[in-house]
Amino acid sequence: MYVFKTPKARRAALEQSPAAFHPAQAAAQASYADVDVAIVMESTYPYLKGGVSAVVHDIVTHNPDLTYGIIHITWDSSSPQEDLYGMPENVMWVRPVYLSMQEHRHDFMAVSSKDLGMSPAERSALADRLFDALYALSERREVEPLWQLIDEGFNERTRTYPLWALLGTKEFMEALSVRMPQLDLSLADSFWTLRNFLSLAFAILGETMPKARVYHAHTTGYASLLGAAAARDHSTSFLLTEHNLYVRDTVNTLLDRNMALSITSEDYRTFDVTPDQRAWMAWWTEMGHFCYPSATLITYLYPTAITEAARLGTDIDKSVVVPNAMVIEEFDDKYRARRDAQALLEQHGDDHVWKLVYIARVVPIKGLLDLLSSMDILRRHGFPNLHLDVLGPTEHVPEYYEACLAKIESLGLHDHVTVHGTVNVRDMLDQFDLLVLPSYNEGQPIVVLEAMAAGIPTVGTDVGGMRQLIGDELNTRDGRTVGPCGELVVAGDVEEMADNIRAVIGNMELYRTYAENARVRVQEFFQMHEIMSSYNEIYRTVGDITDLGTLTTTGLGDFVRSGS
Repeated sequence: MYVFKTPKARRAALEQSPAAFHPAQAAAQASYADVDVAIVMESTYPYLKGGVSAVVHDIVTHNPDLTYGIIHITWDSSSPQEDLYGMPENVMWVRPVYLSMQEHRHDFMAVSSKDLGMSPAERSALADRLFDALYALSERREVEPLWQLIDEGFNERTRTYPLWALLGTKEFMEALSVRMPQLDLSLADSFWTLRNFLSLAFAILGETMPKARVYHAHTTGYASLLGAAAARDHSTSFLLTEHNLYVRDTVNTLLDRNMALSITSEDYRTFDVTPDQRAWMAWWTEMGHFCYPSATLITYLYPTAITEAARLGTDIDKSVVVPNAMVIEEFDDKYRARRDAQALLEQHGDDHVWKLVYIARVVPIKGLLDLLSSMDILRRHGFPNLHLDVLGPTEHVPEYYEACLAKIESLGLHDHVTVHGTVNVRDMLDQFDLLVLPSYNEGQPIVVLEAMAAGIPTVGTDVGGMRQLIGDELNTRDGRTVGPCGELVVAGDVEEMADNIRAVIGNMELYRTYAENARVRVQEFFQMHEIMSSYNEIYRTVGDITDLGTLTTTGLGDFVRSGS
């Protein structure tokens, strides 16, 4: 269990019991200070760098007037536990939550039907209640019957019996055989599937969370379930942020589909999939249906995400846009260097070797193999003065990395592609003329905002929030219109990617316009201090936090407008 150092005045409230026993028990025994905001995440901050973790760190560090706790959902106690950020003093604690049943063998796995303290007739009635509650959720979007069972049988403070002990009863098996034939699984497989679901529910719901005025989940799924339950338990508020659409991404990964494809609430009923796949699709989809109503507010990174999320059951009336952001001053030196480089480029354009950069993990979803095909197309069509630098970790999917190296070899691109691995991207930004992003799935990529802040145009795929970042015309508060700062292509279309790269580097006037617009778009719409003020206002509004002084913020109306 990890508790960060804090000022002396806070230490007394943070002292924990000796962790001389099972890690999950140690976490349960710890004493945690009440906080303004508990951020709930899955396997990310503070033990993984980049992406959502970077956004959360920005939220914490740019709102020092609020106190935070981190509820870190991960698989087991052997997962990474090294603080990669150096927590600021307003982070009071990190509370781990483990999903693996091996971490819960002393509670979930140790019970028997006798622990229910019920007669056979009462066990039958309870089994029917459980299935009734599941059907109420899936057929009518009614959540209260399931919350009542959670209060009675899961919630550590209120439970009067261990609901999961019902799994070991004859009455549950009899009800299962009658009530869930549509799973199209054998009775044994149906049992083990539901046992998996109940074990995960227990891992999330079975222990009391530290108290916060706002539980801020940064994804649907397990983080959302925990945040909604903790807010209900403490009579406080639940805030949900969807950086990506969790249901879409987990279902597409499960089915090995194109990650850019959308998912709706009804797809688990109609897709031609295996029974096991259908069960997991239903689990993730209905978890969203269960959690969305508990949220006071739901934030998205870009406007079209709200429309797509509505097809998964979210409430549009609760939804607002809060984009990612940059501290633009941190890129002033890189921007000046790019302006100088652009002046030289305009003088010696014919002899210039265009420096393209791919900044992402080398994994299938990021599309590097496609980009290598586009590079080959450009070379074969008379654009030899191109070089691609590949920046990002290569070890996450070794077989894909090897496939990329093999493709570079087979296409003879050695002189045109350099793979650097993990580097300090910001230190190198001024070396590149164009960011290329061939991803199949994105939220609102920080790397694009960084390139924009440095005045670098982008050619990327039309996924996630890319259209808002680089494609759409955006209107400032004073009535000006800021045009695009790059080109968008269909994910996987290597010819279109090559054509659009050629269009940008082959037209110096267009390139200059995109470079200017890139910086202006960050200045006008994605400034860190404005977005962080919006988060501060949200926290204080949904959490009724009014005791820490007078605020100067942009207000909810401003941040919604700035993201539209």
